[in-house]
Amino acid sequence: MTDKKQNTGNKNTGDWNTGHSNTGHRNTGDWNTGNKNTSDRNTGYKNTGDRNTGSWNTGDRNTGDCNTGDWNTCDKETGYFNTVNPTHINVFNKPCPIVIWNEADKPSFIYFKLTEWILKSNMTDEEKTDNATFKTTGGYLKSYGYQEAFQASYAKASDEDKALLLKLPNFDAEVFKEISGIDVTVKATTCEGKIVEIEGVKYQLKEVKP
Repeated sequence: MTDKKQNTGNKNTGDWNTGHSNTGHRNTGDWNTGNKNTSDRNTGYKNTGDRNTGSWNTGDRNTGDCNTGDWNTCDKETGYFNTVNPTHINVFNKPCPIVIWNEADKPSFIYFKLTEWILKSNMTDEEKTDNATFKTTGGYLKSYGYQEAFQASYAKASDEDKALLLKLPNFDAEVFKEISGIDVTVKATTCEGKIVEIEGVKYQLKEVKP
């Protein structure tokens, strides 16, 4: 039988659970039979809401997927008690056809992690002091603030990836700043491209990377 030492809760049959009575893996809630749920009583996967049989729901009691509302049997619904899939969603606070959003190239940095399993070997002394159960679990589940995680992911992104953000449907810099804390209208100061004149001769400056 596989050793379940990675669990910090009780009555778990899966691995890496910090809640109780889970039969799936990497759950932080209780009574889940699916995987990677952070809430309770889900049979689907990656739910932050409760009592879902679908997956990726932040609402409760959904049998569909990707719902933020409750009691829906369809997918991607933000309202309540619906059976028909919506054709439009709000993107940056404005209506947008779902098909347009689905076809849009999305930057990779927006898919950041709010939690991360830190292995014992990678834990600092302070983390070990604050998370004494690492001795039995082999690590601990680290949580990040929403804007903290967003900004860290953005900082690591390539210029090409950042450019995709500006091409998203209905993109609104102010709305994005309110959500992420990132002001994309602020440009780094540079002399790149400026014209200077030295002893009557004009030169165009080019930045030299360190």
